[in-house]
Amino acid sequence: MTGRIWNFSAGPAVLPECVLAEARENLLSLGNTGIGICEHSHRGKPFMAVAAEAESLCRELAEIPDDYAVLFLQGGASLQFSMIPMNFLTPDRTADYLVTGSWSEKALKEAKSCGKTHVACTSKDANFNYIPDSCSYSENPHYVHFTSNNTIFGTQFATEPAGFPSSAFLVCDASSDIFSRPIDIRKYGLIYAGAQKNLGPSGVTLVIVRKDLVEAGSRQVATMLQYRTHAENESMYNTPPTFGVYLMMLVFRWIKAQGGLAAMDRRNRTKAAKLYDWLGQSSLFKTTARAGSGSMMNVTFVTGNDDKDSAFIKGAESKGFSGLKGHRSVGGMRASIYNAFPPEGVDALVQFMKDFEAAA
Repeated sequence: MTGRIWNFSAGPAVLPECVLAEARENLLSLGNTGIGICEHSHRGKPFMAVAAEAESLCRELAEIPDDYAVLFLQGGASLQFSMIPMNFLTPDRTADYLVTGSWSEKALKEAKSCGKTHVACTSKDANFNYIPDSCSYSENPHYVHFTSNNTIFGTQFATEPAGFPSSAFLVCDASSDIFSRPIDIRKYGLIYAGAQKNLGPSGVTLVIVRKDLVEAGSRQVATMLQYRTHAENESMYNTPPTFGVYLMMLVFRWIKAQGGLAAMDRRNRTKAAKLYDWLGQSSLFKTTARAGSGSMMNVTFVTGNDDKDSAFIKGAESKGFSGLKGHRSVGGMRASIYNAFPPEGVDALVQFMKDFEAAA
């Protein structure tokens, strides 16, 4: 099979075709080195140049100040659930968590083993189908943690949480909407994201963290679990995921060529609007996220009938639409339309939905 189909997978997710094509060429030889990208030493000049360009482009695209470290780590967002409290939370400190989905629940669980925790808000009462309007913070939280986009439930914060004590720093799991829109880095102490949705392949985790926090982090945890270890060694304390970092560099180049994060924002809003506009007037399909809370990245919807949902998914697969089955926590369907997902694929899905509804 040589043709590509529409990949609506929630992650690992679609990558730009031009990135895949360039990576294919460099598997046998990175440039004229005679050695493929997967074979290069992480200490050699060719890969060191890749790593340097990846960090430089990352900083440029997100306008990351010099007093923030950019780290390429491993272990996914799930390891960050533990690393953050291990570095910054102690038994006498409190961390506030905004619980708006499964991943923030898991992050909260890990923090409880390190210190005190407080749930500042939650939408669990409605199966996480909305973003709460307000938060009730603890008196003196050390940090405030939120998940900016909830992949499973199709909800997304429109902007950063506000109103917490100024002494606290903001931590964000941005795994499923990182670089989908402009970021005001100064509002955050730490941002982390698994790469496999908007930035590259699985196996790389991007961490952007203020350097003063790196220095203040605990020295009582294992060396590999201290942010200072990776900051001091430019993400090369151990062998990094070299191919993943290389692909991230290519994706950063692609984002820049598209016009940067502002252009990504316009592109993503346009794609999502097409789906939400159709769902809003459909007599068969309806979104599961409340109005005003819907995600630009993951659009979740149902027919209200399990048999019809199954028939839709089966029919979609036969027409070349992959990955539309919703998570078991929500059911129905989920269209993940990250940065690299082509606008033409959204048009094709809307047309298929119209045809399915007409025949239902």
